[in-house]
Amino acid sequence: MIFGLVIFWLLSSFSSQHQLRVLSFDDFEPHLHFKNDTTYVINFWATWCAPCVEEIPAFEKINREYSGKKLRLILVSLDMPEQIESRLIPFLEKHDVSVEVLVLDDPDSNSWIDKVDPSWTGGIPATLVYNNKFRSFYERSFTYDELKQIVKQKID
Repeated sequence: MIFGLVIFWLLSSFSSQHQLRVLSFDDFEPHLHFKNDTTYVINFWATWCAPCVEEIPAFEKINREYSGKKLRLILVSLDMPEQIESRLIPFLEKHDVSVEVLVLDDPDSNSWIDKVDPSWTGGIPATLVYNNKFRSFYERSFTYDELKQIVKQKID
């Protein structure tokens, strides 16, 4: 109970700057199916995944360059909830992450991986890009130029 209150306090003070929320898959799933004129880039990552960490600056740069456009980037952390205080929050602060971050707290990944994309083996980094006209899934890391090319094709 006390641990939960401490996490809630940390998240409430941190989330206003970084929009950090902890969600079950059921609460997160609507993010995979928004029906509007916005393009969504949803990246699954973790602080312990070196290729994931390497690509975070590319997402940050795209987020800055396309601010004001109909683009929404979401970083979905697969870090364990008990690592939020010790690992995730310090990482986000150290790297000044401004992209929206959600923590997916649902350890039964076998029940939801196919719901994100049937081709996903569960490896990270993985990125879903979609809007009303298309849906693409990538189980790989991106350089800034690769990510920009995908976003530019979908937005412009």
